[in-house]
Amino acid sequence: MKNLLRFLLSIQLKHSKFVQQVNGFTLIELLIGLLLAFLVITPLLGFMINILSTDQKEQAKANSEQEIQSAIDYIGRDLQQAVYIYDGTALTRNSNTIAASSGIQDQIPSAKKAGVCDSSSTTVTCKPILVFWKRKFIQRATTSTDDTFVYSLVAYYLIKDTSTSTNTTWSKAARIARFEISDGVLATSGSPNCGSDYPNDSYIDTSHCPDPGFQRFNLNLPGAVGINQQMNSWKTASSVYTQTPFVLVDFIDQTSIATNPTCPTGTLSSGTLMGFYACVDVANTTAQVFLRGNALARLQNSNFDYSSSNQTYFPTASVRVQGRGYLFTR
Repeated sequence: MKNLLRFLLSIQLKHSKFVQQVNGFTLIELLIGLLLAFLVITPLLGFMINILSTDQKEQAKANSEQEIQSAIDYIGRDLQQAVYIYDGTALTRNSNTIAASSGIQDQIPSAKKAGVCDSSSTTVTCKPILVFWKRKFIQRATTSTDDTFVYSLVAYYLIKDTSTSTNTTWSKAARIARFEISDGVLATSGSPNCGSDYPNDSYIDTSHCPDPGFQRFNLNLPGAVGINQQMNSWKTASSVYTQTPFVLVDFIDQTSIATNPTCPTGTLSSGTLMGFYACVDVANTTAQVFLRGNALARLQNSNFDYSSSNQTYFPTASVRVQGRGYLFTR
C-alpha cells in the first residue's frame, strides 16, 4: 500500500511539471510577442489618427463653406433694398472722429470710437467695406395691420484684431460685423417728441423715434452738385452712436496682398484684404460682394495665412446685387 501511494505521488508530480512547461512563456517569447503587437498596433493607431485628423479638417472646411454661403446670402438680401451704395472713394477715412467734413467716411463709426466696433480701440482694425442706404420694412408700425418703410443706413465692416492677447471671444482671423441706424415712423400730425435732434418732426410715439445719430439725407443741399456729392454730404444728427454692430460671421481670411483685387465692373471698396471686398457701381445701384473664409484658422493658432498650397481651406463666395429701391433726384 505504501508503495502504491509513492507511485501515484510520483506520477502526479511529473504531470504538474509537464503542465507548467507546456503552459508557461519564456522571457524571449514575451519580448517577441510585444514586438509583434507593436508592429501591428502602431500602423493601426496611425491610420486611426489620420482618419480623425482628416475628418476634423473636412468638418472645418464644411463649416466655413456653410457660414460663408449664409453670410453672402444675408448680405445679398440686405442689398436688394438698397437705394444708394457708396463706392471706395467715399469709404476712404481721413479722420477718426465724426466731424463736419466732406465724405461719408467721416460720419460712420470707426474702430477708434469706443464701443462702436470694439471697446479696445487700440487693438483692433475696423474697416468699412460696404455702406449703403436702404428701405427697411416695418411690420405693423402704426396699427395692428398697417405696415410701412423707413430709411436705414447700413455699414458692413471687416474687423481684424491686431493684438491677439486681448481677444478671447473671436478667432485670430478676421470677422464681419454689421451696423445699422434707422429712421423712426413719422406721424401725419402732432408736436415733435423725439428730442432736440428732430425739432421739426413728429413721430407716432417715442418708441418709434429714430436711432441715435440718424439723419435723413437731403437731396436739395445748396452747393451740392449731383447725387454722389449730395449723398456724400450726409451728416449724422449727433456724435454719439448707441448701436453696437453685431458680428455676422467669423473666420474670414485676414491675409493681406501686395496689390488690390481687380473689379470686373464698378469701383473697389476696400484695400488689400481679400477676405471681404466689394465692387460698387454707384450709377446703377449695383454691388458685387466677395467673401473668402479661413477654415485653417479653426485648426491652428498660427501659420494660417492664405497660400496656393492651402487654398482648399479658404472657401469663397460672391454675389452681384442691384438695389430695387430708387431715389427721387428731381
